[in-house]
Amino acid sequence: MVLRELFHNTDRANSRAVLGLLALWIGAAACSDASAVPADGSNTSEAEVVAASSRSETSDLNVLPPAGYAWVIFGADTVVAEVAATADERAQGLMYRDEVPDGTGMLFVFQDSQPRSFWMANTYVALDIAYMDPSYRIVDVIAMEPLVTDSYPSDAPAMFALEVRQGWFDQQEIRVGAQANIVFGVQGR
Repeated sequence: MVLRELFHNTDRANSRAVLGLLALWIGAAACSDASAVPADGSNTSEAEVVAASSRSETSDLNVLPPAGYAWVIFGADTVVAEVAATADERAQGLMYRDEVPDGTGMLFVFQDSQPRSFWMANTYVALDIAYMDPSYRIVDVIAMEPLVTDSYPSDAPAMFALEVRQGWFDQQEIRVGAQANIVFGVQGR
């Protein structure tokens, strides 16, 4: 079961903050399982990362997501995101993918905050993009259609952009103004 699914269907008014902390604790503890992250730093599949995020075999809280990944946490909802921090990684994005499973996505990281624009050339999956400012607050959410080469510009300057399966933000009731917490994976990519 994906980490988000473990904690999503709760009484939001009373327990969202507690469940968010609990989800972070369980996710952190889960990824400390030595079998979850290859020792040689080899490429980890999305399925392996999601599986690692949902295990709870230890209580060590000093763990991070695998290299090249981040946990993007909105209260009780967590996205296990591939990090695109270089120009080449950002240019490739989620192109040529046949699916983007629930609870996964890609976090685009830029060096500065300015208006951003994305397109969907060679991207086969309908996506939502959340543009975020330097404090990880969502400034814009846009639904993007597959293979569209028109631009999807942000309404405000952004330093980060999170792409997930289309409809995910709406289903989790995550809107403009929502505050994320981002936990970046280990260094040494």
